Amino acid sequence: MTEATEQRGGRHAAAVDDAPIVADFWFDPICPWAWMSSRWLREVERVRPVKAQWHVMSLAYLNQDKDVSTDHVWGPVRVCIAAAEQFGAEVLGNLYTALGRRFHNEKRERDRATVEEALAEVGLPTSLVDVMDSTEYDDLLRKSHHEGMDQVGLDVGTPVISVEGVAFFGPVVTPTPRGEAAGLLWDGVLLVAGTDGFFELKRSRDRDPIFE
Repeated sequence: MTEATEQRGGRHAAAVDDAPIVADFWFDPICPWAWMSSRWLREVERVRPVKAQWHVMSLAYLNQDKDVSTDHVWGPVRVCIAAAEQFGAEVLGNLYTALGRRFHNEKRERDRATVEEALAEVGLPTSLVDVMDSTEYDDLLRKSHHEGMDQVGLDVGTPVISVEGVAFFGPVVTPTPRGEAAGLLWDGVLLVAGTDGFFELKRSRDRDPIFE
């Protein structure tokens, strides 16, 4: 049995036989920056012993008392939480990919037809589209939302990532780092996020998301 030692969260830890580290990722499928970060995390899975677990949060719920864009809609994320409840959380990764590619890369409408197409692609019932205009799963959605967002406090959005007790908002990055560049960003993000008393690095964005 071999051991690979990697630096993460401001500390060194042994990963036995590259046993994957779980990275819990909270997303709203309509957020372009969360989409960018999710594609980065997919790259990280290829170059580091990391496994993503996907969860939903809601920008509509987060911003319900704020003067924000009406683009923060409920429908797509309601479909995601209903799919997870009915078929297990493991369906979220593929469903998010199918939705995100259509919404962001292909600039498709966030309507029933697009959501139905994404559901069909991943083998889920297209009848799930009916929950877009239903509050049936909103309690579960709010519960999932708070499980992620309450770890990082106020004044953040999506994504939120939680790794071995260290949670943070971001990273906000474009274009998506690929290969070892993605792994190096992962190493650095965990290093600073895991430093006791560290809270924030930030600079103004000078470009829009670059979808590839």
